[in-house]
Amino acid sequence: MRKQLLSLLCALSILFSCVPASFALEGEAQRAADTLITLGLLEGLDGGTYDFSQPAQRQNAVVLLAVLSGAKPDKPKVDSFLDAPDAAADYAVSQGWIDAADNTASALKVSVTANQWFTALLRALGYRDSEEEFSVADAAVFARRIGLASRAYTSTLTLGDLFESALDALRFSYRDGSGTVLQRLTEREICRPSAVNALGLNEPQLSARQVSDRYMSAVFSMALYDTAEPIDGREPDADASGFFISPDGLALTNYHSIDGAAQAVATLVTGEQFAVERVIWYDVEMDLAVIRVSKTALSGQKIPMFACLQLVGTADLRPGDIAYTLSNPLGLGLAVSSGVISATVRTVERYKIPCVMSTADISQGSSGGALLNAFGHVIAVTSGAYRVGNSMYLAVPVDIVPTLDLTVAGKTLAEVTAIEKEKAEAQKRQAETSETEEEPEARLPKSE
Repeated sequence: MRKQLLSLLCALSILFSCVPASFALEGEAQRAADTLITLGLLEGLDGGTYDFSQPAQRQNAVVLLAVLSGAKPDKPKVDSFLDAPDAAADYAVSQGWIDAADNTASALKVSVTANQWFTALLRALGYRDSEEEFSVADAAVFARRIGLASRAYTSTLTLGDLFESALDALRFSYRDGSGTVLQRLTEREICRPSAVNALGLNEPQLSARQVSDRYMSAVFSMALYDTAEPIDGREPDADASGFFISPDGLALTNYHSIDGAAQAVATLVTGEQFAVERVIWYDVEMDLAVIRVSKTALSGQKIPMFACLQLVGTADLRPGDIAYTLSNPLGLGLAVSSGVISATVRTVERYKIPCVMSTADISQGSSGGALLNAFGHVIAVTSGAYRVGNSMYLAVPVDIVPTLDLTVAGKTLAEVTAIEKEKAEAQKRQAETSETEEEPEARLPKSE
């Protein structure tokens, strides 16, 4: 396959005449270029390869954007946007993806920044900066936050960056939910189904790398504070994890993660921080809690949406299935691990319902993280492990969550803490009373 892809590089005509022939760089950029070429979305240099480290120009970006849209040029004697950067730029302006001022010969030769590229790409996907969904100044961060970008892009983009981000965009859905970019390209017969299948792009099962790339943006680290004092500069009293289950900020975690907390702060993969506003539902014995995360960052910036994960539960789960975790082990930051499902029903004394046991590593701080199946769907919430034994990690099934009414106002963390503290004290008083009532009978002398 490798030789076939490289031969295509030599056989296809020039797309970016401004890019000089250079030595081939191995890695992600080469993989992205090979994939785009095989799909017919990119052309290589005659007799050479790309210099992936070279800054990408705006004309490179608009051509790739027009091709990804699946549109056809309407200019005479132009068969493909790949051969006509000016036609691609005209089309991008007509669609509102770039400003008319950027459609000049000199402007198109300028290096493209991450924010410029993602602004145009987001607009092409149906997002609108004019409607306060994102701003040009933070387009790259917004793309990372919603899972469009699999890593952080800053400043000027290289050709390699451009190709990698374009490859990521193929599996991303349009804003209106009409399907992914790749689905639209296939429907319009821009990409051949045989090529898509040969590249495994329709393969539903994901690798650990793909899970991390696609879904890490929906998971967050959570810092817990036991008092309501200002948290500026304070070390958290505990660390945990959580993940979004709706774009408007509903998230799932363990109850024990928030137990005793007065405040909590969620930190996304972008580094943005948001306060936990309310506890919408919780069950102490089940060790689950649904929380609402503020859509206003601690910095004061308001955001329209979060990336989120899909819940499927454990109905179809079997021992030996592939499993992945996304969480915040040891409070060191978000991380991925992989393993297999060891048992689907493991009774553990501290939990009201049976747990899922897997070999996917978690540590202290991972509580509240997501246990995913091979398709990237949440089956359980990572919760704990046996003190003795190896690779015996426990997670609480999420089957109950879709049945809950999550439209209620909920309570603050401090209110939940006060309620549970009062319950614990009442149970303690009741236990002491019961012991006192039984005591006289227990001290009666034995009859002779």
